[in-house]
Amino acid sequence: MSKLDPIVVAQLDALLADENNPVTVLSNASAVLNAAMPDLNWCGFYLYSARTNTLDLGPFQGQVACMHIQPGRGVVGTSYAKKRSLIVPNVHEFAGHIACDSASNSEVVVPLQVGDRVVGILDIDSPTLDRFTEEEQAILEQAATVIAKYLDAEALATVY
Repeated sequence: MSKLDPIVVAQLDALLADENNPVTVLSNASAVLNAAMPDLNWCGFYLYSARTNTLDLGPFQGQVACMHIQPGRGVVGTSYAKKRSLIVPNVHEFAGHIACDSASNSEVVVPLQVGDRVVGILDIDSPTLDRFTEEEQAILEQAATVIAKYLDAEALATVY
C-alpha cells in the first residue's frame, strides 16, 4: 500500500502555478515530496548538463550528496540513460550503485521530461529496504509530469 497520498500531485500543481524559476520550482517540489513521504533520507533532483554530459546535483532535502553523475552510472544515471523510472528495493544489490549516503538502502528515480528531452531525474532515497511501491512510483511519475510542466528548459540550459 502506498505511503504517498495522490493529492500531492494536485498540491504541486497548485503550488507551482505561475512559477517559472527552475530553482524555485525544484526547491519547493523537493520540500513538498520530502514532507509528503515518510521514511526518507534524501529527496531531490539531478539535472542534465549538455556542456559536461553529466547529471548535476540540483535542489534537494537531505544529507550532502554526490555532485555529478555520469549518464548510465548508478541508479540516477541508469534512469536517465533508459529514460524510465526505476524502483531499487536494495541499492546494495544494484550493479554500479553510487553510495552518496551510506544510510540509503532503497531508491526510486523518475525522469523529468520537457518535450522529448529528459532534463533531469527526481531521486528519492530511504534508509529502509524495499521502501517504495509501484503505486508510489506511479504517483511520482504524475508528480514529475507536473513539475516538468513548470520547468523552463531554456533557463535550465543556461545553468546546466
